[in-house]
Amino acid sequence: MKESRSVLGRTLSSCCRSPVTGFYRDGCCNTGDEDIGSHTVCAQMTAAFLAFSRARGNDLSTPAPAHGFPGLAPGDKWCLCAARWKEALAAGVAPPVYLAATHEDALRFVSFDELRPFALDLN
Repeated sequence: MKESRSVLGRTLSSCCRSPVTGFYRDGCCNTGDEDIGSHTVCAQMTAAFLAFSRARGNDLSTPAPAHGFPGLAPGDKWCLCAARWKEALAAGVAPPVYLAATHEDALRFVSFDELRPFALDLN
């Protein structure tokens, strides 16, 4: 299996294990052919983004115990669909990101220059 790389060109870091995130529920924003939504942007949730996502039909705040989903709150980290992050950017509610944990495939949807101003892990 090919090593996953971040948008920084390094080995992909873990995004979050509590709650466990990622398309493959491995704590990382890994992706593959099955991941149609490209869950590749490691973002820190904000109230504004969670409300935006709910309004777009993807309620990330409400727990879904049947699916092992605890619901997200502001401050939680989560692997977002890259296209949804870009949509939130256009709407002025893009959440902050962790570039070291954002998969390089996110760059198919959003540029590094768009992500960089939202980075929490750059000096």
